[in-house]
Amino acid sequence: MAGIIVALSVVVIVGLSLWFLIQPQPLIVQGEADATRIDVAARVDGRIATRPVERGDMVAPGQVLVTISNPQLVARLAEAEAAKAVAVADLARIEAGTRAEVVAARKAAIDAAAANATLAEQTYQRTKKLTQRDFASVQRLDEATASLDVAKRNLEQARLSYEEAVAGYTPEERGVAEASVAKAESAIETLQAQVNELTVEAPEAAQVYQIGVEPGEYISPGVPLMSLVDLSDIWLRFDLREDLVRNLKVGDRFEVRIPALGNRPVTVAVRTIATRGEYAGWRATRATGDFDLRTFEVRAYPVEPLPGLRPGMSAYADWTGAHR
Repeated sequence: MAGIIVALSVVVIVGLSLWFLIQPQPLIVQGEADATRIDVAARVDGRIATRPVERGDMVAPGQVLVTISNPQLVARLAEAEAAKAVAVADLARIEAGTRAEVVAARKAAIDAAAANATLAEQTYQRTKKLTQRDFASVQRLDEATASLDVAKRNLEQARLSYEEAVAGYTPEERGVAEASVAKAESAIETLQAQVNELTVEAPEAAQVYQIGVEPGEYISPGVPLMSLVDLSDIWLRFDLREDLVRNLKVGDRFEVRIPALGNRPVTVAVRTIATRGEYAGWRATRATGDFDLRTFEVRAYPVEPLPGLRPGMSAYADWTGAHR
């Protein structure tokens, strides 16, 4: 009788062991809390002057994060402003037209040139008569002729200068002056925009997550200064094989547990299902390698607000029939 009891006990133990072995094991998937991250970079070069924030600080939109020192850039802006003042003054001079004193001087120059031309004409006539009577040489007549020609040309030039002064500046000259002013204004706007970038402000309300620069460091354009996280937009990220997401769709809900929040169950809703990059997204389904499966990123947001949730916290869920 004792042997029968022992044999039955062994059979029961073996049967229960086999039953437990053939039961499907629960699949636990682990994820991590993540949030919208904003990388703040410099758009100009210079040296870090001040950095009034520290890691973990909450910043408001427009709050100063970093100030950059670049005296050369500020000097170029002052130079551009001076160039604009010169261009504006030149345009004003052209718009005002020729001064009355200049017109009067040009008129006086005509009178003087006319007097010289009259004298040259009289000299020429006298020399011509004397040459005809052999009282003057041909050379002297040639000199008088040349002098008369020069006097006439000077008179014509004086008249043209007077007409130019009366007419004022041409539309082309006015256009060149206006273009110079516009060019100077564009240069100022460009440099002013760069000077404004010397003060780096927070684009929105967020928390300082990482800081990559210290006061006194020299930075170049594009160098990351710090990273901000938007704590109002936190989700849980799970990287799952595609065979685990075949029945999952946007809007499904499931429960997760977060150890940092006491492992209490939290209901989350799926908002994004996206494939990961191929460089790290393939996983072999067998050790010998028969074929591969892609990895998908699943983003799930808490249905109810979760004040204590922070980026980096771990989360896990029983994936066996978890979503619905």
